[in-house]
Amino acid sequence: MSYYVYMLKSKTVKPVTYVGYTKDLKKRIKQHNTGKGAKFTKGRKWSLIYKEKIRSKSKAISREYYIKSNRALRNKIKNENINFTSL
Repeated sequence: MSYYVYMLKSKTVKPVTYVGYTKDLKKRIKQHNTGKGAKFTKGRKWSLIYKEKIRSKSKAISREYYIKSNRALRNKIKNENINFTSL
């Protein structure tokens, strides 16, 4: 089973980012944009700026944590709108 680690950027004047992981990326983004996602994402509209395909849940969780805690990487992705995809 594959998982996705993803980063969303808010469609606001001062954009913020959100990093998460999921099995169904389309469904999860829809949840975020309809107010049914994570508490932090409610009340904002989001666009996908990064996705990465991971083969196991444990690796996806580890990668999510790495991206969340690496502010330099998050800012680089946010500011350059880099969209990586890996296996």
